[in-house]
Amino acid sequence: MKDKILVFGKLNDVVKDVNKMLSDHFHVQLCDINAESAEGMIKVLEPELVIICLVGTSDVDVRIFNVMSSRYSFVPVITIGTDKEKSTFGRYYKTGQFENLVRPVENRDILAAVCKKLGYIFTEKDGRFTVKEVSEKKTVLIVDDNPVTLRSIREMIKEEFDVIAATSGIQAMTAIGKKRPDLILLDYEMPVCDGRQTLEMIRADHELNEIPVVFLTGIRDRAHIEAVLKFQPQGYLIKPSSKSEIIQTIKKNLPEG
Repeated sequence: MKDKILVFGKLNDVVKDVNKMLSDHFHVQLCDINAESAEGMIKVLEPELVIICLVGTSDVDVRIFNVMSSRYSFVPVITIGTDKEKSTFGRYYKTGQFENLVRPVENRDILAAVCKKLGYIFTEKDGRFTVKEVSEKKTVLIVDDNPVTLRSIREMIKEEFDVIAATSGIQAMTAIGKKRPDLILLDYEMPVCDGRQTLEMIRADHELNEIPVVFLTGIRDRAHIEAVLKFQPQGYLIKPSSKSEIIQTIKKNLPEG
């Protein structure tokens, strides 16, 4: 498994046990629970999932929750703690990004929750856990500098597609290098490296230039749409788009097979 999980918490028995169990199936990185190092680790690792162990709530810096909810709202977060420990951060759970597993919790339940968030099939037989990829799903890469948009589209399509998210063109190219998507939803209006430049990088690579790209744009006027279409994407969607419109556009432009 290439999916990366970042685990925040004190290096106690609970965290060690979670790390050992998850490391059999995913790439896991432990991080001390302090805000100074948290954002740096998230930026470097680019995890698909974050786990926060709430044991000893007084030591859990609320800024970690702020960083995840404001800058990385497209990354799901699982916390492990008692109802009392969770109550300190109660408002963050209203968005759907955060889910708490109430302590004490069995390893199988932690692994099952992780698999559900990441789109894997979890099975248990004779006390042994098996994690399998849902191979029949196509992979869609969403690229948008707005984390709220990323999370919204991800929630809309995650049941039908495996989803990778990136907040910039450069991050998108890194993600493509790790796992080739079947289709890319690409924001046209991004700072620094915009959709046009990102598309040019994709088309310049002969191994990637056949990946269908659908532009996302928040501007509706005709002149802008014509400028977008000049770069010959496979299609375009005007933000915000409905769930059915997004899924229909993806399916229409996915390659055969």
